[in-house]
Amino acid sequence: MFDQTSFTLLNQQNGKPAFKLFTFENNGFSEDLQRNAFFTLIWIKEGSGKVNADFEEYNFKENTLFTFAPYQPHIFSAEKPLKGMAIFFHPDFFCIHKHQKELELNGVLYNNVYQPPFVKLDQHSISTLEMACEQIRTEMQNPALAQHELLVSYLKIILITASRLKLEQQPRVSEVVKDSKEPFILQKLKDAIEENFKSKHSASDYAELLYISPKALAKITKSRFNKTLSSLINERIIIEAKRELYLTDKTVKEIAYELGYEDEYYFSRFFKINVEVSPQQYRDTVGFAKGMA
Repeated sequence: MFDQTSFTLLNQQNGKPAFKLFTFENNGFSEDLQRNAFFTLIWIKEGSGKVNADFEEYNFKENTLFTFAPYQPHIFSAEKPLKGMAIFFHPDFFCIHKHQKELELNGVLYNNVYQPPFVKLDQHSISTLEMACEQIRTEMQNPALAQHELLVSYLKIILITASRLKLEQQPRVSEVVKDSKEPFILQKLKDAIEENFKSKHSASDYAELLYISPKALAKITKSRFNKTLSSLINERIIIEAKRELYLTDKTVKEIAYELGYEDEYYFSRFFKINVEVSPQQYRDTVGFAKGMA
């Protein structure tokens, strides 16, 4: 068992959780796979270990802030006992897409499968987050007029602080955001892949969507990600396939169809080329089938 303290704000229209602040000790995030409908911020104040997010493994130490998008699977494994704080907010409470021009969160903190989902906190940012979280905790215990507006204001402070750190600490993200011409194309590309990877699998499909020549788009993609456009598309498909194999009992045929492959065997070959094992072998080793055994 682990110690925790939580404060939850409900959506008045449907009675479901809209915003939650959660503190934990004794490895509160070390045991269970997390996959929920909220944008998530997890601040590891003390401890160290590993986190698996979208099937990439990362080491972390104290004062690391993680950011996960809705339904992005992640699991923590502690090497030293974990103590920290988490914030969950539903898109209905604060929609990052509506504030994209203002805060540049989408593609920096969230919905970027190509970059590590965390930042290392420095002393200044620690002080800022402590202040904002304390104000959130106080406001949630003593609700009054304009509570939602105040909570969003404190949440913005945390998100802006994290975004600035990520732009400093992960140069490729910074290059994409600062460039005057290419970031728009790259952000549109990532958005297009996210929206269409289940139905559009070729590089030419995305060049057509973005009204740019395949050659020009390939050059930009290679210079920014050091990967081909086909590789980026394939990576996104594989991530989703792994999620489904890991978390559900859907058949390989059902997963293949949902990802735009009418031929189950073609999909299985594609998966094996990229993962080095078949979909069924992957599931038997790490996925739903193993969990049911």
